Amino acid sequence: MSSSFAEQVVVVSGAAGGVGREVVMKLLEHGARICATDITSSVQDLENLAPGRIVAVAADVTRSDDVERIFNRAEDAFGPVDILVNNAGFIISKSVHDTSEEEWDSVMNANAKAFFLMARRALPSMIERQSGSIVATGSISSVVGLPEQAAYCAAKGALLQLVRQMAVDYAPKGIRVNAVGAGSINTPFLTRYLDGLENPKAGEAAIKSAHPLGRWAEPSEIADAIIYLAGSSASFVTGHILMADGGYSAR
Repeated sequence: MSSSFAEQVVVVSGAAGGVGREVVMKLLEHGARICATDITSSVQDLENLAPGRIVAVAADVTRSDDVERIFNRAEDAFGPVDILVNNAGFIISKSVHDTSEEEWDSVMNANAKAFFLMARRALPSMIERQSGSIVATGSISSVVGLPEQAAYCAAKGALLQLVRQMAVDYAPKGIRVNAVGAGSINTPFLTRYLDGLENPKAGEAAIKSAHPLGRWAEPSEIADAIIYLAGSSASFVTGHILMADGGYSAR
């Protein structure tokens, strides 16, 4: 990838671990200035990686006041935000008849509403400067119906459609909006999903075999896809979902 992020200001959500942390690390290598946020306070540890180039905010991106606090921190530290990487997410493994209203709302909020709130806050400054890039972490669940993922498939599908809609709205203003359709990733997110299954070992084997490459992704592989879409190497790409899914959706 030839993109340079030197001096660009990037907000990364879901940054404390897994894919989000890998995105932060790779952006640092490319010279970015980063506001990292996560619902867990451990995100504060990221500031020690590059003092003066990272600020961290423990926040809930499903709450508009917290989103405002995130962007205020980024702007106070570095100036206007050039790139938003919306990576936060949450899954509950249930079919419709087993899903409570509260569970439905929690999954929709964490995956779809959070993206709306983060993008809504990022856009005015990008519009003013006629430049910007927004990348959301989608999923194979954005495009394929999966067993016992009622709320999650609905939420990730909504996220993908919002990416496409925003791409059309904001392309004339110089703003690109894309998503990565991630397959299963070796992260605590996946571990929590497997732990919720009746037979986690069988679930692990089934997930790996469902990907034609016969494995799941490492966080750095998905982070590479996000970095590509965020940067100038993808300057003519918008409204796209890049399926980094080991061939899952090709079947």
